[in-house]
Amino acid sequence: MACDLVMKEENDIFLEKLLNDSSFKNWVHKINKNDIVFWDAWVKNNPDKLKLVYIAKSVLLGISFNKNLIYEDYVNERLSLVLEKIRPVKNSKLKIYRDKARIKKIQFSLASIAAVGILFLTIIFFRDHQVVYKTGFGETLDLKLADGTSVILNGNSQISYEKNFPRAVYLEGEAYFKVKPIPATKAKFWVQTENLKVEVYGTHFNVRARDEKTDVLLDEGSIKLVFKSGENKKMIPGELVSFSEKQMTHEKINTSLKYATWKNDTYIFNNMPLIEVMKYIENTYGLPSEFKNTESKSLLISGGIPNENLAICLSAIQKSVGVDIKITADKLIIN
Repeated sequence: MACDLVMKEENDIFLEKLLNDSSFKNWVHKINKNDIVFWDAWVKNNPDKLKLVYIAKSVLLGISFNKNLIYEDYVNERLSLVLEKIRPVKNSKLKIYRDKARIKKIQFSLASIAAVGILFLTIIFFRDHQVVYKTGFGETLDLKLADGTSVILNGNSQISYEKNFPRAVYLEGEAYFKVKPIPATKAKFWVQTENLKVEVYGTHFNVRARDEKTDVLLDEGSIKLVFKSGENKKMIPGELVSFSEKQMTHEKINTSLKYATWKNDTYIFNNMPLIEVMKYIENTYGLPSEFKNTESKSLLISGGIPNENLAICLSAIQKSVGVDIKITADKLIIN
């Protein structure tokens, strides 16, 4: 008992130090590259402190939290903020499956969280004439380019550009752009993917380039897509274009359209089958899915799923559609 009290006191002292450490705060809010690199490395080398790091991070991000709660309570409390907004699609197949399913909590040890949540660290390096930003699985990174453009890079993603021309970036993965307009010169900004090029003067949009397909969602302003064939297509706010070598769709976002967006550490799914939702999780965290119950593949999800942490993300999914998700060393098993 005395040992437990001493350990609790030590943990409280350490937690208080984290909450008052300006460098740690910069890491939490992703506003200083040096602090990001330092704390990413520190967390990787100190997995025994991971629970306290998550607690401190949650407090600094404004989540109501009690220091004395264990990590499982942290997951449940964070879930309470989003579960009411997750609307499972009502149909007979879903109702039958939910009645049969037994909803279980995911059991995570600190070691397993460290293994899947911090597989790689953010890489920032400079080639002779090129700047590259790359995130690992489960990471996001806020960037401010030299021209003032803001970029939020999702997990397992990379952007690169020539040092002398930061308004032409190449993207692999997913990123949200807030392009800074330059009225004096009307300088364009380009985002290049394997499939197409996005041409813009100043606007807000999301680009997802994965699985040999590029999705572009425009929030504000106007953009033009330029394809390899030379064909181009203009977009207006609220439109989604999906393009691959096999097909292209250009649609206005509405409730009947199946789509997914990402912003502010949250995936927004609209009538997305669970099998496609789990593909997003695989791309973000590097863990493929195995469905033991094939019927669950077609369960539909609508609403916001937080993707800032794998444990919270999976718990939200399984509680919203009534599945049991177990994590192993190399995959996610869905029953």
